Amino acid sequence: MWPAGLLCRSNEPANLLYGAWLYLRVGPPVAYTTDMDWRYLLFLILTLLITAVVGYGTFMTARLLRHWQPQENALLLPAENILRATVLVICFFLGRGSGLPPAALGWQLPNAGAQLLIGVLTGLGLAALFVGIGRFVIRYTNSDFYRPILALVIPRNRREARLLPFALLLSVVFEEALFRGLLIGGLSPLLPTAWLIIGFGVVFGLLHSPQGAWGMIGAGAAGALFGWLFVWQQSLLTPIVTHFVANGAQIWLASKQNISG
Repeated sequence: MWPAGLLCRSNEPANLLYGAWLYLRVGPPVAYTTDMDWRYLLFLILTLLITAVVGYGTFMTARLLRHWQPQENALLLPAENILRATVLVICFFLGRGSGLPPAALGWQLPNAGAQLLIGVLTGLGLAALFVGIGRFVIRYTNSDFYRPILALVIPRNRREARLLPFALLLSVVFEEALFRGLLIGGLSPLLPTAWLIIGFGVVFGLLHSPQGAWGMIGAGAAGALFGWLFVWQQSLLTPIVTHFVANGAQIWLASKQNISG
C-alpha cells in the first residue's frame, strides 16, 4: 500500500521513484490508539530482549564452533530446533499483543502467487550471486568464505536430506518473523523504515559471526535485501521464500560439490 497522494502521480517515472523513496523513508502508516501505548512499550522491551538473547546465543555458538563440531547436521540439532520453535511462538504472541495491525508486521498475503514467484526468482539470483562471490573470494584471498559452515549443514545421508528442508524452513521463518516482522515492522512507527532496513541488516550480518567476516558481510547484505522485500510487499511471505530458496540452493550446490570432503 502506497502512502496517500502518491498513486495519483505514479504514472510519471520520476514521481514513482520519489514515491518509492518516500515510502522507505517514512514507512507504512500505522494507526495508533490511546490504549495501545503500554502494550507497545512492553512489545518493544520484550522484542529487544529476545534479540539480545539470540545475539548472545549466536556469539557463544561462534566461540564453541572454534573448538568443537557437532556429530550430526547442525540444522537438525534437537535443542536448537526446539529453541527456534519456542522463540517463534513467543514472536507470534508478542505481535498479537503489540497493538499493531497485522499488516504492519507482514502478517498478510496480498497477491500470494506474485510474492512466491518474486521470492523464488530473487532467492535463486541471490544464491547464484553468493556462489560467484564465494569462488572469487576463495580464489583470490586466504578466506574459505563460509565453506566450513556449509560443511556442517549439508545432508550426509537420506534421512538428513528428508528432514533438512523442514529444519531450514523453521530457521528461516524464525529469523524473518523476528528480524523483518517484529523489528522492522514493529519499530516502523518509531524510526524511518530505511534506517531499520540498514540497521537490522547490519545486526543480521553480525549474528552470522560463525560464518566469518565474509559470511557476515554477505548475510548483512542479504538481510537488508530481505528487509526491502518485506517493506515492498508488506508481507513476510516474499522474504521467507527468498531466504529459503537462497539457503536451500546453496546447501544443494555445496552437497553436489562435496565440500565437506
